[in-house]
Amino acid sequence: MIELIQIINSFQKLDPETEEAVNKYFIREQHHKNTFIIEEGKVCEKIYFIISGAVRRFCIEDGEEITKWIYTDNQFFTSLSSFFEQKPSFESFEACEETIVYSLSFHDETILLEYPLFAKFHIKMLRSFLSKINEFHHLFRTMTAQQKYMFLLQSFPQIIIKAKQKHIASLISVSPETLSRIRSSIT
Repeated sequence: MIELIQIINSFQKLDPETEEAVNKYFIREQHHKNTFIIEEGKVCEKIYFIISGAVRRFCIEDGEEITKWIYTDNQFFTSLSSFFEQKPSFESFEACEETIVYSLSFHDETILLEYPLFAKFHIKMLRSFLSKINEFHHLFRTMTAQQKYMFLLQSFPQIIIKAKQKHIASLISVSPETLSRIRSSIT
């Protein structure tokens, strides 16, 4: 729980009462490699924080799995529209390796939001997350495949270390063979 509290405190310093509530409502879970944590077509009931492991977010387009992101240690993840609006998810999240998370249910998030310092953290974290997503999509759209790979290598090295080559290739919109050529050209 120390990792989670440290991340929360980096956004908003919590008081002992709020820390105790976070400890009470976040639940430790373990997910085995290749198991679904969130499934397309089902309502996402939880938000997650990764202690260790990796989780791939993907959707099916024209019958093909398209990797949208790979989350690693000390990151939050959820199917945003599904969790916040409690409607079926249009995407799936799969453990890429043995993954340990802390989860917070939709119901328990509502309880924690009654704590003013947790509510402040929630707002600050969401603002930061949405800003980074906006910037990432803008930058990623204009980059070449090699630039995308270099961006991941420099900014998110854990993705390169933990993810399968085919998932990284999908994330940067190239074939695994093209990714191999990109990797060869930079070493």
